[in-house]
Amino acid sequence: MRSRGLGFNLKTYVDSVMANDNTANLNAQTPRSSKFLQWMEDDVPIIDSKESFSDITFKVFTYIAKAVDAAYTYEQLRTSVAGQTLKPLIANLSEDCHHPAIVAALLAARYLFTNDAEDADSALNESRALACELVAWQFLTFLSEKELIDYLLYELPEYSEEPRPDDSGPGSHDDSTSDETSPLIRATSSEYGGLRPPKRVSVDNPVGTSVSFPGDADGSARLNLDQSMAGMNALEIAAIGDAKKFLSQKPVQKIVEDIWNGDVIFWESLSVHAVKKPRAYNKRVADPFTRLRVPKYQKAFQVAFFISFLILYYAVLVERDPLHITATEAVLYVWIAAFAYDEFGEIKDAGLMFYQTDFWSLWDIAIIGVSAAFVIMRIIGLVKNSDYIIDVAFDILSMVALFLVPRIFSVMSLNPYFGSLIPVLKEMTKAFCKFLPVIIVLYLGFLTTFTMLARDRMTLNEMSWLLIKVFFGSSYLGFDMAVKISPLFGYTLMLIFVCLTNILLITSLVSLVSNSLTEVMAHAREEYLFQYSIYVLESSTSRRLTYFLPPLNLFPLILLRPLRLVLPSEDVRRIRIAMLKATHVPFLAIIWAYEKSRRIVSRSHPTMSKAPHLTSRPLSAGHFSLGGGPDFVKSPMNRRTLHEPSPTTTPDMTGSTMKSASGSADNADLMALVQKLSAQVDGLTAMVAGQQKD
Repeated sequence: MRSRGLGFNLKTYVDSVMANDNTANLNAQTPRSSKFLQWMEDDVPIIDSKESFSDITFKVFTYIAKAVDAAYTYEQLRTSVAGQTLKPLIANLSEDCHHPAIVAALLAARYLFTNDAEDADSALNESRALACELVAWQFLTFLSEKELIDYLLYELPEYSEEPRPDDSGPGSHDDSTSDETSPLIRATSSEYGGLRPPKRVSVDNPVGTSVSFPGDADGSARLNLDQSMAGMNALEIAAIGDAKKFLSQKPVQKIVEDIWNGDVIFWESLSVHAVKKPRAYNKRVADPFTRLRVPKYQKAFQVAFFISFLILYYAVLVERDPLHITATEAVLYVWIAAFAYDEFGEIKDAGLMFYQTDFWSLWDIAIIGVSAAFVIMRIIGLVKNSDYIIDVAFDILSMVALFLVPRIFSVMSLNPYFGSLIPVLKEMTKAFCKFLPVIIVLYLGFLTTFTMLARDRMTLNEMSWLLIKVFFGSSYLGFDMAVKISPLFGYTLMLIFVCLTNILLITSLVSLVSNSLTEVMAHAREEYLFQYSIYVLESSTSRRLTYFLPPLNLFPLILLRPLRLVLPSEDVRRIRIAMLKATHVPFLAIIWAYEKSRRIVSRSHPTMSKAPHLTSRPLSAGHFSLGGGPDFVKSPMNRRTLHEPSPTTTPDMTGSTMKSASGSADNADLMALVQKLSAQVDGLTAMVAGQQKD
């Protein structure tokens, strides 16, 4: 009780210091809100554990829309009084909310704010989106590492289109299972059994259907999040919503890193009735073949596949037999088919919304498209015995290197330096594409004029290439041809064209691209961690129990697909598992040897071994500060109690939250906490005194 009182007094002291220090500067930095904040404590949404995902999202969406009424930056929301309106929501969620989809709902609300086309104030919506990220991050600071897995990797349940009983309006409910404390909207089930995967966003259903949120006064149609985001977890929603601030936080990156290294797994057994569930890896009980699903090993085998793909590609180009399909070329066709099938499976598993967030997905599609064009042209050329079509086919194959070679080196994006360059290239490309219409309009105007002036002396094709050369720096060539274009207007018009292109447009384009470079590099760490998180998640979102590495994935396609017509699904699944174990033993042996060598090295160098992870001790004893840095003291007064099971919490979920941090601190920890808080109070006092002297 004494430590709780110290935390409360210290929090009050810190808040007063922050208020005094920021009052003078806030007016100059941000517009002050004119709203009265008395409603905040009473209007904090009460989230029932049986509510649907859309209902929760709408509640937090509505609250944050009221709480943030002016444009603020993330740092202003985090460190100044601008974020005070978010504290009641953080306190309520940390103490009373046990819904496993709350983090996903906060990030879905961020997605709605950034994609809200009805509100013209994009800066205000961006501030509200940042507030959603801030609340989600602060909520995570109250969780233990085991709870982080449960909340960040909880998959939204499958969307059910079955009508509710007596569904005559928004307020209808089943009297047999409801009372006066039950929510008005019946929640969808939070579980799905067996191996049937949730209905994720797919090519056929990219955005879901539009419905009205319950309680929406204007009755406007909104996105049905239960359907469009079914099967996704909080990290995937953060990726599609560009929640870069959230993904760059240490608690989130700890889970992402554990997924990458295989310390957090989604499949513990390889059996017919296995169910996907995030959990800590335990080598004593886990099936060894589940290590094939670790993203780190999948990426390593993927790089090896691309290297073999490139070797076959070069061999076919060097061999270049126009009359016959050689054995090397036939193997290349197998590699192309295996890669295309694997990529189609990734799109189907991850969903189009999440798949397109990966920078390298465009390169994969380009490889498949160009390779397919080569195969088609090659077959047509052989059938028609046309040397020209065959030459065109090999010319098309030559262009595959434009995409295949960079794709092999995509593993370099795991490096922080090279990983930061990829977002830079993306933003520079976007800036160039936005500026390109101005260049095209100006170019077409001069092209028309010059073509008409030189209609008897130069063709349209010759004039087009001449102006392109002038645009890219060959100004002297334009002046040499000016007399030929028009003895009267040639020099004047060419001088104007050169000044507009080489001086004005090129300089403007360079400045615009430089601004994009500066903006991205200012947040290089966030951009890198965002790309890294996507890189990791795309390897772990598959709902397939058995994942065959290419080109071995063609075996189930050719041999097992026909069996689905005559055998029960469980028998086909059992055969798939047996085939996976029979064909992937060499890959498993490589993984076993690698992990064995790492354990030997760790034993010989104890300092290199990792500290135990995934304990029930919380990451921080009740972080409750929007500062988030070491200079701001964390108050334990709002320590959450997640050990209380909710009515719809699954047994696995209940077991994961039974171990709370309430009884983990002993007297030594308490004394250390008191000393730490005292030292921080002294530091804050000295800082305030120094500022007053200045």
